[in-house]
Amino acid sequence: MKKNRIKTVVYRRKREGKTNYPKRIRLLSSRKPRLVVRKSLKNMHIQLINYTEKGDKIIASADSRELIKYGWNLNRGNLPAAYLTGLLIGKKAKGKAEEAILDIGLQESIGGSKLYAALKGAVDAGMKIPHSNDIFPDEKRIRGEDITAYALKLKKEEPDKFKRFFANYEKNAPTLKVEDVFGKVRENILGDKAKAEAIKRAAKN
Repeated sequence: MKKNRIKTVVYRRKREGKTNYPKRIRLLSSRKPRLVVRKSLKNMHIQLINYTEKGDKIIASADSRELIKYGWNLNRGNLPAAYLTGLLIGKKAKGKAEEAILDIGLQESIGGSKLYAALKGAVDAGMKIPHSNDIFPDEKRIRGEDITAYALKLKKEEPDKFKRFFANYEKNAPTLKVEDVFGKVRENILGDKAKAEAIKRAAKN
């Protein structure tokens, strides 16, 4: 007579494909807070989370919707918005956590993506997070210069298409220079124009 086999019940979040537990254990073994970056088509959401015996504790949180009060009235799900949201959480983390480790969950790791733009924002705000500089988007993309170039080209060559995709940009950035709006918002987040200029100069070197 065969004995009944013991059935192992897999964690619900693993069954649902929401958590990679081996990866989570590696992150927790660093004993550093996790910079948890999540993206959607319309927004970026970043949390600085510390693990405790009672569960995860949120140290700081930033959402791209918060950028509105700093003057960002453009798309909140694009790459410049991701960087600015990272900059914002880096500013919020001061005095609470100086170091962290990046946690992108089950999202695909692609160099130059919004995930790494958010990471660069946090690093530029002063956080110490292990990284390689070659995974960051280039500065022109971070400032939104590629968006500006595409918008101006579309306005000239395909005005109807331009109105569908960039009506909001034309309203909130009359010159269509996304980089100008980006620069002002970055200064507003940092609250220190001199520091913002120093970061800008360092990025160009």
